[in-house]
Amino acid sequence: MPGTHVSRVRSLYKRILQLHRVLPPDLKSLGDQYVKDEFRRHKTVGSDEAQRFLQEWEVYASVLWEQANEYRQNSTERACFGTSLPEEKLNDFRDEQIGQLQELMRETTKPNRQFSITESTKPKF
Repeated sequence: MPGTHVSRVRSLYKRILQLHRVLPPDLKSLGDQYVKDEFRRHKTVGSDEAQRFLQEWEVYASVLWEQANEYRQNSTERACFGTSLPEEKLNDFRDEQIGQLQELMRETTKPNRQFSITESTKPKF
């Protein structure tokens, strides 16, 4: 990504990894690896793509922050992280992105997965 975005990128990257601390351990691990791969993969993209990339990850961080706060305030309820992906948004994806999404879906829906996306216990701080 162009040099002018370096501090914004670093700050966002660190913020996302910090937000992942509230996730169940296996989901945190999967999320951290995905974030690291995506940020590494986008290091050399052009300015327009870098801007879109950062905007999408900023939205992700904002949603996760809201969900983490809600989870902390309602610790007796099930944790629910993530959002639905509207079909019209899928139409904007490149083939490579669709492939990554399918791979992520396979990982998270394995029959003997070690975590539940919708349930967890409150983390100890």
